[in-house]
Amino acid sequence: MDMMMLVQGAAGCSIRWLAAVILSVCCLLPSCLPAGQGMDYSSPPVVDNQVVRLGETATLRCFLEDGASKGAWLNRSSIIFAGNDKWSVDPRVSITAASKKEYNLRIQKVEITDDGLYTCSVQTEHSPKSMQVHLTVQVSPKIYDISPSMVVNEGTNVSLTCLATGKPEPSISWKHISPSGTAKPFGSGQFLDIYGITRDQAGDYECLAENAVPYSDTRKVNVVVNFAPTILELTPSGVSVGKTGLIRCETAAVPSPSFEWYKGDKKLTNGQKGILIKNYSTRSILHVANVTEEHFGNYTCVALNKLGISNASLPLNQIIEPSTSSPVTSSAPSTAQYGITGRAEILFSCWYLVLTLSSFTSIIYLKNTIIQ
Repeated sequence: MDMMMLVQGAAGCSIRWLAAVILSVCCLLPSCLPAGQGMDYSSPPVVDNQVVRLGETATLRCFLEDGASKGAWLNRSSIIFAGNDKWSVDPRVSITAASKKEYNLRIQKVEITDDGLYTCSVQTEHSPKSMQVHLTVQVSPKIYDISPSMVVNEGTNVSLTCLATGKPEPSISWKHISPSGTAKPFGSGQFLDIYGITRDQAGDYECLAENAVPYSDTRKVNVVVNFAPTILELTPSGVSVGKTGLIRCETAAVPSPSFEWYKGDKKLTNGQKGILIKNYSTRSILHVANVTEEHFGNYTCVALNKLGISNASLPLNQIIEPSTSSPVTSSAPSTAQYGITGRAEILFSCWYLVLTLSSFTSIIYLKNTIIQ
């Protein structure tokens, strides 16, 4: 019997303690105030709103007045703390106080769901007072949906999508990165429309999501633009008989083209009379080994893929090399010797001519004298 009375007494005590706690907390809530009694807003306290980043620790400040008996923290009408009694089951929340007048609520590793309005209710000797703090949880941008990489034909319309979350709402901007690595801004917004895309607009499109919170988020969409072949250059070639001729055909095309070579209207194949054809992604090289007279003529390069065909022609011309003279076996006189000998021969010829004329004049004179 004594034991039963003790149990009943303990149970009654627990019930009374729980009821007292509920009543004490209820009296702190505005909805539980007696009829006709309102909150005292004559001198509203200065409470800073809190802005924290996701995962950080938030400290919501509240001050007790002199003689205050108890404070309580509430969130969306849910009691978190009543005095030192913790009503929340969340292990991240606690009460911190640097002095007897402080009654601060600390939330560790804040989550997005922690964002919202918090109320600190203080029961004073005169009337209850309430202070409100709005907790803003900032979240770094995160791209959660972006268009997949794609292959399109030149001239078609392309629409790219980039969706991101974050708080504040992130802004979206686009950048075009060409295959050569050149980057430039290319529009903004969640949706990017490209009308009549060209081959120059192929490459990576980088989506950048950013707001006031570090760090920004980026993702890329690769866009391949198919287009028909274009022959950029057909390198001319001239060759001598017996040498190797070479003609290079440079193209631009996506996808890479296949190549065909013709001499006149006849298609050429590897191994045909010294013909060797080497094909690369956008280039074809025609080799003609040990050129003969029949190899000279007009050659045509044809490039083709699923979008079209292109061709260009060029003649393989003959180059006639100058003939070389036979070497002289006898030794030639030096320049100095040739100069001296030449001058001597000229002087001798002049002297001989003068002497001949003088003799001829003398003979004519004597003949005329005798006749007279």
